[in-house]
Amino acid sequence: MLKIYVCEDNKEQRTHLKKVIENIVLMEDYDMELECVSENPHTILDKVKEADNVGIYFLDIDLNSDMTGLVLAQEIRKYDPRGFIIFVTTHSEMSYMTFMFKLEALDFILKDEQEELDKRVYDCILKANQRFASANNKVQANYSIKVGDKVYTVDYDEILFFETSPNVHKIILHCKTRQMEFLGKIKEIEKELDDRFYRCHRAFLVNKDNIKEVDLQNNVIYMVNGDECLMSYRQARGLKGFFKKTI
Repeated sequence: MLKIYVCEDNKEQRTHLKKVIENIVLMEDYDMELECVSENPHTILDKVKEADNVGIYFLDIDLNSDMTGLVLAQEIRKYDPRGFIIFVTTHSEMSYMTFMFKLEALDFILKDEQEELDKRVYDCILKANQRFASANNKVQANYSIKVGDKVYTVDYDEILFFETSPNVHKIILHCKTRQMEFLGKIKEIEKELDDRFYRCHRAFLVNKDNIKEVDLQNNVIYMVNGDECLMSYRQARGLKGFFKKTI
């Protein structure tokens, strides 16, 4: 999932930009979420530090703060090197600064014409979505599921385990920050994934890269975020490297 951030000190422009982005995401049915809209660059940066998703950032340059949009973008790059940064400003003369700061901005949009601004925002979101999907597909590091009418693409790194749902013919996908239920069968999913995923139980398929340790005594797998996954005794041999140390 791509998270979207907006930092704009003008309330009217901030409200308009928020509405435009929400409409685009809804209309295109993208796997995106408007994470934070604020006039305060420090608020945006705090959110970015907490996140582990790639972001799309719409930043004004002059924020009437101790931090400019350019400096904010520099800080964002430290935590999200793959993020998509778009500057939205009235200061056309500042465009060259984005190159001096080596920010690799996706676009530099002027606020002068609202219709053109809305079109450019749409183009940026479309381009970011395409590039994000393309980058993930190159390394085959994602899994796509359909929930209702919407398709979600989830990085393998985000997946903890798949679990058979109490609801007939459904699977629960456990990720580091969310859960989703979809139609499927564990046996079929197992065939689609690479060898980092292991069938640890008839009802569970675990991502070995996200295992913290295995409690052999209680047949429980502890994941990196504290979640627990069941394991059958017979399948334990495939997870020997994760066995909990006992005194």
